[in-house]
Amino acid sequence: MSTQLSIFEEAGVEVTQPEPSTAVRLGTRERHINLARKRRGVLKEFMEVLAELEGKDIHVGAYGGHGSHYWVEDLKLGRMTVERPMFGDKEVPSVIVMRGRRGCSVHIFTDRAYSLRHQDYFGYTLWLLDFWNGFGEYPIDPYHPPGCDSLHIKRFND
Repeated sequence: MSTQLSIFEEAGVEVTQPEPSTAVRLGTRERHINLARKRRGVLKEFMEVLAELEGKDIHVGAYGGHGSHYWVEDLKLGRMTVERPMFGDKEVPSVIVMRGRRGCSVHIFTDRAYSLRHQDYFGYTLWLLDFWNGFGEYPIDPYHPPGCDSLHIKRFND
């Protein structure tokens, strides 16, 4: 869409629609947050980390929090490879698949990715990919568990 901002200027200026914000509720209060921009930045950083880790042995863990019935710890992906999306938006993939040897794989659905943390310890490095789906009573997406979850990616130092 093109528009003219001044009556004295000849050239029009390209106007774009603002990104939609997400309504987040806590009790009676509601705020609109631009989660799409945050997700885009997190996934860009995460894809850089995965490119660095590709071809190496990593360990993956996940703790689903109070609303889940599982806990995965140190699932080994030997010589990990990453399947990048073949269609849609290349910058913001909706699914990232990490594959290891012997057919093991981890599928990451990125629609609620919120932050990426990096921690160095003696002997290994840990990356935590956090997912957030609003507060307990008012989830953003009613089809996913409310609250926070984390995916742990561990790389042992050689």
